[in-house]
Amino acid sequence: MSASTTLRDVLGLDGRLPRLEDSTLIMIDFQNTYRTGLMALDGAEAALAAGARLLGAARSAGAPVVHVVNDGGAGTLYDIRADIGAISAEVAPLEGEPVVVKQFPDAFHATGLETTLRTLDAGPDLVLAGFMTHMCVSYTAQGAFTLGYRPTVVAEATATRSLTAPDGSTVPAATLHAAALTTIRDLFGPVAPRVRDLMP
Repeated sequence: MSASTTLRDVLGLDGRLPRLEDSTLIMIDFQNTYRTGLMALDGAEAALAAGARLLGAARSAGAPVVHVVNDGGAGTLYDIRADIGAISAEVAPLEGEPVVVKQFPDAFHATGLETTLRTLDAGPDLVLAGFMTHMCVSYTAQGAFTLGYRPTVVAEATATRSLTAPDGSTVPAATLHAAALTTIRDLFGPVAPRVRDLMP
């Protein structure tokens, strides 16, 4: 069975990858939560390493950077006041890089992210990376698209976990990761397989 045409193609939306130097990088939920214990993700360390390369490249290119963290409250796995919910040291914000705190999968919902982007004079191109592919990365891509931005997700700098399907079978993390990226690519924005795909 052949693959169907994407909705982006049907609507005539641009499928080209942006240049990192002309984009704003949004680092989503690169928190210690996802590196160990109950919420540990398949491929988290490789995705974090790719995220660190992406962050370094954005900084070198002079691209604006925004960090996003999910705060689940004191004592939770998403407690941003504790080490478990902190941004991983490899991608920690530099002084002056804004950090947006969210409580929903879409980083634009009930946060100051859109205001932050306006303050940074961000253009339409947003580059997204982080955790989890099927959840906060996907919903933030959708939110960005709805607001008129052009989000691009870097596949190797995202990761997720295996989940139980409604029929009781296990959906492997790799399958869920691919399905989420395919959904994003169908409508919300392009997907760059690797960090280097955004380089000149």
